[in-house]
Amino acid sequence: MKRNDELLTVPQILRELGGVSCRTFYRWRELGHAPRGLKLPNGEIRVYRSELAAWLDSLREAS
Repeated sequence: MKRNDELLTVPQILRELGGVSCRTFYRWRELGHAPRGLKLPNGEIRVYRSELAAWLDSLREAS
Protein backbone atom coordinates (compact mmCIF):
# COMPACT_ATOMS: atom_id res chain seq x y z
CA MET A 1 0.00 0.00 0.00
CA LYS A 2 1.30 3.42 -0.95
CA ARG A 3 0.82 6.33 1.41
CA ASN A 4 -1.60 8.16 -0.91
CA ASP A 5 -3.38 5.00 -2.10
CA GLU A 6 -7.07 5.59 -2.76
CA LEU A 7 -9.63 3.81 -0.59
CA LEU A 8 -12.52 2.44 -2.66
CA THR A 9 -16.08 1.87 -1.49
CA VAL A 10 -17.93 -1.33 -2.35
CA PRO A 11 -20.02 0.42 -5.06
CA GLN A 12 -16.79 1.73 -6.64
CA ILE A 13 -15.27 -1.76 -6.56
CA LEU A 14 -18.39 -3.26 -8.15
CA ARG A 15 -18.21 -0.69 -10.97
CA GLU A 16 -14.53 -1.54 -11.49
CA LEU A 17 -15.44 -5.22 -11.72
CA GLY A 18 -18.02 -4.48 -14.40
CA GLY A 19 -21.30 -5.53 -12.92
CA VAL A 20 -20.56 -8.03 -10.15
CA SER A 21 -23.47 -7.93 -7.71
CA CYS A 22 -23.08 -6.72 -4.15
CA ARG A 23 -24.26 -10.10 -2.88
CA THR A 24 -21.60 -11.90 -4.94
CA PHE A 25 -18.88 -9.58 -3.67
CA TYR A 26 -19.84 -10.17 -0.02
CA ARG A 27 -20.04 -13.92 -0.66
CA TRP A 28 -16.50 -13.80 -2.07
CA ARG A 29 -15.44 -12.02 1.14
CA GLU A 30 -17.03 -14.75 3.26
CA LEU A 31 -15.14 -17.39 1.29
CA GLY A 32 -11.85 -15.46 1.40
CA HIS A 33 -11.86 -14.94 -2.40
CA ALA A 34 -12.10 -11.12 -2.45
CA PRO A 35 -9.43 -8.45 -2.15
CA ARG A 36 -8.31 -7.67 1.39
CA GLY A 37 -10.11 -4.71 2.85
CA LEU A 38 -10.70 -2.58 5.89
CA LYS A 39 -13.87 -2.72 7.95
CA LEU A 40 -14.68 0.71 9.30
CA PRO A 41 -16.31 1.19 12.74
CA ASN A 42 -19.67 1.81 11.00
CA GLY A 43 -19.38 -1.63 9.30
CA GLU A 44 -18.61 -0.32 5.82
CA ILE A 45 -15.84 -1.94 3.79
CA ARG A 46 -13.04 -0.09 2.02
CA VAL A 47 -10.36 -1.57 -0.22
CA TYR A 48 -7.15 0.14 -1.27
CA ARG A 49 -6.90 0.52 -5.03
CA SER A 50 -3.49 -1.22 -4.92
CA GLU A 51 -5.05 -4.23 -3.11
CA LEU A 52 -7.76 -4.46 -5.77
CA ALA A 53 -5.14 -4.30 -8.54
CA ALA A 54 -2.98 -6.96 -6.86
CA TRP A 55 -6.02 -9.20 -6.38
CA LEU A 56 -7.03 -8.82 -10.05
CA ASP A 57 -3.46 -9.63 -11.11
CA SER A 58 -3.58 -12.78 -8.99
CA LEU A 59 -6.64 -13.96 -10.95
CA ARG A 60 -4.88 -13.86 -14.32
CA GLU A 61 -4.58 -17.25 -15.95
CA ALA A 62 -1.26 -18.29 -17.35
CA SER A 63 -1.62 -18.61 -21.11
